[in-house]
Amino acid sequence: MSIAGINGNEFIVLAILAAVLLGPEKLPDYARKLATLIRELRRLASGAQEQLREELGEDFADMDLKKFDPRQYDPRRIISEALRDQLEEPPAQGFPDSARSRGPETRSSSSPPEPSGPAPFDDEST
Repeated sequence: MSIAGINGNEFIVLAILAAVLLGPEKLPDYARKLATLIRELRRLASGAQEQLREELGEDFADMDLKKFDPRQYDPRRIISEALRDQLEEPPAQGFPDSARSRGPETRSSSSPPEPSGPAPFDDEST
């Protein structure tokens, strides 16, 4: 399993690159600082998660926060599911039977509707 999308070979290359760039004197100090930074970030994340659970109350205590991760959403899947749901919906109530049996209009969406006469004109408008 790779950590943050880095496989074993890439990690070895990064470690060698860090050793060459930083040198053997500075490398332990920077590794210690990185470990401290990671620990602090984990502590902040768990504290924020705990604070969120406390503020939301007992109703949301067993809430799974992973389902709100935006990385799990695929816009293509969301749109295709919405379109599929829209096609599966039954026709709305209140239409006469003749409108239901006729189906959707077959007019082309690229051509504008035919004018039915001159546009209304109001002499009193400004």
